[in-house]
Amino acid sequence: MVSSPHEALHRIFQKDPSLLTRTLQRVLHVPFPEPREFAAMNVDLTEIEPVERRVDTLLRAETDEGTYLLVVESQGKKDEAKRRSWPYYLSYLYAKYHCDPVLIVITQSRATARWAAQPIHLGVRGRPSLTVRPLVLGPDNVPVIADERAAERDVSLAVLSAMTHGKGPQAAVILESLVAALHTIDAESAAVFVQFVDSCLKDPEARQIWRDLMTDTQYFWRHPLAEQTREEGREEGREEGRIQAQIEMIFKTLEWRGIPVPDQVRERVADCPDRAQLLIWAERALRVTAAEDLFG
Repeated sequence: MVSSPHEALHRIFQKDPSLLTRTLQRVLHVPFPEPREFAAMNVDLTEIEPVERRVDTLLRAETDEGTYLLVVESQGKKDEAKRRSWPYYLSYLYAKYHCDPVLIVITQSRATARWAAQPIHLGVRGRPSLTVRPLVLGPDNVPVIADERAAERDVSLAVLSAMTHGKGPQAAVILESLVAALHTIDAESAAVFVQFVDSCLKDPEARQIWRDLMTDTQYFWRHPLAEQTREEGREEGREEGRIQAQIEMIFKTLEWRGIPVPDQVRERVADCPDRAQLLIWAERALRVTAAEDLFG
């Protein structure tokens, strides 16, 4: 079952592989040829040596211009170890399958998107032997779909929009438009999409809006795939409420002490899922002289 944003953000492309090439063409403006067919591939890139390496989602796209391997990596935060593995993934796939791999990183965080988009240069400075330029989908380029008709035209893209932009003042209209669009597709697909969105809504207010909409829309919420996650979702919601309270306490403490909070600090604190770490930062907020000092 889908229980985390990490899983949902890449599994939506397993559910609808054509969404991946549509976003490459329309969002990132990459002239990717129209695929004739897709095939899911084994995500395990481990060799005989005991070094395990797995991509999140791997799809093969057959086009008139040749075969492409679409590597989708869901990234919640900056991780230099993961970034160092991306050139390996591409080189391994190119050597094994003799066709071009394409790396797509998807994230809900603007800071992570900026980090992931930076080229990876291997070799002599100025004359690298290998350069990797990830294609990144995130809040700055995934379209905001807040219109019912637009959502109905491309339901999968509307789901991706809700997963990426599911917070802030537009959350309600985005989610309401998506619910209307979900009524236009089959119940089984709708139930799967419901899980994807539910697992990605970190903002308690947005999640409550979504749960209220689901209560009013028993049509697909009763589907077995969705039913199994209801109780799990309630507990996740309670835990995320506790985390959100700690985050707000940190910001309120700094505000009360007259300490400005730069966007980078605000994003790092808001994206932290670890209550123990947030408690440390909350204690530091009582004595630091600059917001950056929260991080030690």
